[in-house]
Amino acid sequence: MSELLDLAGKHIVLGLSGGIACYKAADFTRELVKAGATVQVVMTAAAEAFITPVTMQALSNRSVYTSQWDAREPNNMAHINLTRDADAIVIAPASADFIAKLVQGRADDLLSLACLARPIERCPLLVAPAMNREMWAHPATQRNLAQLRLDGATLLGPGNGDQACGEIGDGRMLEPVELLSDVIAFFQPKRLAGKRVLITAGPTFEPIDPVRGITNLSSGKMGFAIARAAAEAGAIVTLIAGPVHRPTPRGVIRLDVGTAQQMFDAALDAAAASDVFIATAAVADWRPAAFADHKIKKSADYAVPTLELTENPDILAAVARLLKPPYCVGFAAESADLLKHAREKLVRKGVPLIVGNIGPAAFGFDDNALTLVDAAGERELLRADKLTLARQLITEIATRIGARA
Repeated sequence: MSELLDLAGKHIVLGLSGGIACYKAADFTRELVKAGATVQVVMTAAAEAFITPVTMQALSNRSVYTSQWDAREPNNMAHINLTRDADAIVIAPASADFIAKLVQGRADDLLSLACLARPIERCPLLVAPAMNREMWAHPATQRNLAQLRLDGATLLGPGNGDQACGEIGDGRMLEPVELLSDVIAFFQPKRLAGKRVLITAGPTFEPIDPVRGITNLSSGKMGFAIARAAAEAGAIVTLIAGPVHRPTPRGVIRLDVGTAQQMFDAALDAAAASDVFIATAAVADWRPAAFADHKIKKSADYAVPTLELTENPDILAAVARLLKPPYCVGFAAESADLLKHAREKLVRKGVPLIVGNIGPAAFGFDDNALTLVDAAGERELLRADKLTLARQLITEIATRIGARA
């Protein structure tokens, strides 16, 4: 997967302030290193009460800094030197007290000093809050968070759920994989900032009776990867998902549907307010004309029942025919004659771009190869993991709608 190298070449200063969520910082460090980043850990004295510098050194493969008086630096200015080559400072966990320090410009330990002394124009600050729900909801904390945003910091979370104190609510630090996803997204170019993107993904399921139905082998992986890439690019993303069991990408609004008609209704409801519509779903072309209320049983003579089909509504064509349609991108999953069928679909649907792929070679797999087909010709996106392809496609779409605007 491309995510293994998504932070290659990035140098992250990871700051730990005091809190039980320090245990998550260990796994987060490991995830950052696996993603290709170099990680320099800086810990406050309070953080050392929860996790040892030895643990963080073992996971980061670098000596940990804990004191503003660290004599290892030739000029004895660790608070200056630590941030000059950093691509970002990430504070995880960030306690309520440490957030207050950041807002007030207090600098009485190495980590707060480093945050204050960082080159603000090229070393961004990312903050992952971690505290009790009452501390999170307190007006003082909320004022501090608002000011922190105004000062240019990016908040990662917090999450909601069980807390170490036994209470439940907002304030817990995001999980390491969530933090990793957010950090990766932070560094992605915001080519679709503020745009509304609507995506359909996965198969549909057309019931025959209470236990059987017509479906296909689409896993939804490509559509979900595109949703993630669009969100990384700064878009407001709505994902209409058929019956698949996949985690929702960070920051994406998800609507679950079953049948083609349900997907049609959801897509038409949202399309008018969208700037881009990407139809990756493998929608069933037909459905049973009638639904059997009870399971169809074998007859005594084992006669095969006749199944009458009727056509499902065409989602992509209907969206493209709106009075003010979004920029429409269709997918053509074929088993042969890809270019021929993709070009026919381009004309039949009346859309500016069709993305073709060979379905049997893509359904369920983690990688794919795509062919972009428009009125001017074709262009191949070489086989790669689906997230890499999704980012390439989002770049292509952003360029096209920019040119159209």
